[in-house]
Amino acid sequence: MSDTNARIASVVGDNDVVLFMKGTPLFPQCGFSSRAVAILDHCGVQYESVDVLQDMEIRQGIKTYSDWPTIPQLYVKGEFVGGSDIMMEMFEAGELQQMMDENKVAKAES
Repeated sequence: MSDTNARIASVVGDNDVVLFMKGTPLFPQCGFSSRAVAILDHCGVQYESVDVLQDMEIRQGIKTYSDWPTIPQLYVKGEFVGGSDIMMEMFEAGELQQMMDENKVAKAES
């Protein structure tokens, strides 16, 4: 396993919910990342974010790690969920909230 894959695996394994995104939750740097943050915030869960713009190895490595070509990418309990379109579809169907509840993801602190 490469150093980059090990770093990604560590972040994914150490956090219940991880969003690899462009920018930060306070300052998303693309519309898709902004939408992903809004969805997670609406679900009311704690999540870790990784700004891929700060680390080119992570930016390229996450695409290989997940075998998914775009960013943002959401992981829940170590499992790849998808990008912002999949998140939106799951959210609208109630499936994303259900996934968070079934996995006993911690609620965000208000």
